Amino acid sequence: MPSQNSSRLPARRRRPDGELTAGERIARIVALLLLLAVFLAAIDVLGEGIAALGGGAAEGLFTGVAHPLAGLSVGILGTVLVQSSSVTTATIVALVGAHAVSVEDAVPMVMGANIGTSITNTLAALGSIRRSAEFRRAFAGATMHDFFNAFAVLVLLPLEIATGLLGRMAVALSAPLQGAEGGELHSPVEAALGWLPDLVRSGVDLVTPSATVAGIVLIALGLATLMVTLVAITKIMRVVIAGAAERSLNRVLGRSGALGIVIGALLTVAVQSSSITTSLLIPMIAAGVLTIENGYPVTLGANIGTTVTALIASLAVPQIEGLQIALVHLLFNATGTLLFYPVPALRRLPLGAARRLADLAVERRAWVAAYIIGVFVVLPLVGTLVFR
Repeated sequence: MPSQNSSRLPARRRRPDGELTAGERIARIVALLLLLAVFLAAIDVLGEGIAALGGGAAEGLFTGVAHPLAGLSVGILGTVLVQSSSVTTATIVALVGAHAVSVEDAVPMVMGANIGTSITNTLAALGSIRRSAEFRRAFAGATMHDFFNAFAVLVLLPLEIATGLLGRMAVALSAPLQGAEGGELHSPVEAALGWLPDLVRSGVDLVTPSATVAGIVLIALGLATLMVTLVAITKIMRVVIAGAAERSLNRVLGRSGALGIVIGALLTVAVQSSSITTSLLIPMIAAGVLTIENGYPVTLGANIGTTVTALIASLAVPQIEGLQIALVHLLFNATGTLLFYPVPALRRLPLGAARRLADLAVERRAWVAAYIIGVFVVLPLVGTLVFR
């Protein structure tokens, strides 16, 4: 009997894989929240570093651009420089409101900003690069955003050039709203965590007076912190959101893509950054907690939610043109979603392209560098120089 009891004892102590006690689950959730706070601060630090290197040049990119492909290219480059489509579109709204850029010329820039903002979640996927299975899922989950934006531009930019459809719709929608006034909405995330990147920036500025060196240091710190926190977040999520919780999450999002779109839009409005929303999906997809099919509508919702910043910025611009270009941003994202998501064959296009690219990236890591540098730096730089 003693031998039988002793043989059973280890079996009692063992739990099914992923099952935690209440105390262990609470401890991991607290750790997850702390890691998410550091993760969000790391994105801010990364943006600070890029701004220190070239943020001041971003606004100058947008003036004097008439060719649509040049406008698309500077929209991508400007957003990569400041690491935020919200900042880019708010800048464009201000320039259009000041009549420094016409609404017609600004439309391709807004489309380019949508492509440029997806670099953040693509970089976030690199946190899993040393684990092939995770990286395949993470990179596919990140680049589905890239491909959706690219396909939307391929369809809607020629349509806009030929017909001016989005611009005309924005003019019609803005007509009853002339004279609206409003203020600036500050991100709750920035209010809660803004002190941390500010503290890091102050420390770096004390060490070096050079803006270039400070920018390089901040970028390195931001990327390193991003990688470390993403690895830790992925591990914790795999344990905390396991079994029944994982099935429930995918079941809820799988039941209604519209619900996923609403969740993505509301979350992005709350944090005032589509990059944060889409980047937060990456560790969940990498861990296998969320399928890319169910993460896809959340990404589309983030695209729509991020337009709120430009709309709010337009309320501070007395000229109606500022509101019109902000509405173009909303209409572009909403129309792209209506074109690609309801039809299953079209819905699968970005997902299929993302999976094929992820397979290539796993087979040969050089594809990762070639893709990121080529799509987000080389091609828009060439487009700016050739067509400007």
